[in-house]
Amino acid sequence: MDFRQRDIISIKDFSKEEIVSILEYAKRMVPYAKGQKQTTHLDQKILATLFFEPSTRTRLSFESAMHRLGGRVIGFSDPSGTSQKKGESLADTIRMADAYSDAIVIRHPQEGAARLAAEFSDVPVLNAGDGAGQHPTQCLLDLFTILTEKKKIQGNNVVLLGDLKYGRTVHSLAYALSLFKANLTFVSPETLKMPKEVFAECKQFGVEPASTTNLEKAIKDADVLYATRIQKERFPDAEEYNRVVGSYKVDLPLLQQAKEDLIIMHPLPRVVEIDPQVDATRHARYFIQAFNGVPVRMALLSLILGGKKL
Repeated sequence: MDFRQRDIISIKDFSKEEIVSILEYAKRMVPYAKGQKQTTHLDQKILATLFFEPSTRTRLSFESAMHRLGGRVIGFSDPSGTSQKKGESLADTIRMADAYSDAIVIRHPQEGAARLAAEFSDVPVLNAGDGAGQHPTQCLLDLFTILTEKKKIQGNNVVLLGDLKYGRTVHSLAYALSLFKANLTFVSPETLKMPKEVFAECKQFGVEPASTTNLEKAIKDADVLYATRIQKERFPDAEEYNRVVGSYKVDLPLLQQAKEDLIIMHPLPRVVEIDPQVDATRHARYFIQAFNGVPVRMALLSLILGGKKL
């Protein structure tokens, strides 16, 4: 499959076969991601990272991935130090990054910003999160984590928990898991339910997600629990946030009802939704999940910029 010069805007832009190909290639990237092997595969290539929103894992894992491949990184993590502060348009910022790099990674608070950026860029654009929209590379690393930890994606009972209304990670993941015929249960407060259009997308693939507010019931049959934080920055009304924050907490008493081989994932950062005591249990996979961002993003950058596999 030829991924050269391809934009990565939405997981919906990929077929199941293409996703499988990326995940299989990511497995080969793990020793490089850990520094056990070295490569100059992307020597002289430059990645521009444009982060208009805060980020730890996504930004650093993209930068680590590029460095591990022998490439270089330019960019910013605070738009207040750029010409955006002077009134420069997003289109003009993208045009400049296009002139200085071989690929652009963008995170932006406005939904649709990454697709807009791709219209003004001749080099590939990778969406690192656009508002409450899409986060395709997070989705790929989530799939990679489920695949490597559970040995398969299809047929797993996956519970998506927390902010399902504003959470871009769960929007992308629900679509992709349906593509792989996983069984889905959505758990959230009534005011943060998964959008209707996501239900509709799942049903296109023959998957009928269950929806509930009861985590204790949902966790009993779960193979994967994917928790998310209640995202204060997405709420137009602070009072609405205050009413729902802390609605759920994954802790040791809850896990007594879970399967022995349940894995717990979280895109991080967590706030109050996972008790730190859970970190030491056999269920916790969120730190492994965060590491998996490096081999997955290495695979993507290699395929887009390298033209051939290592």
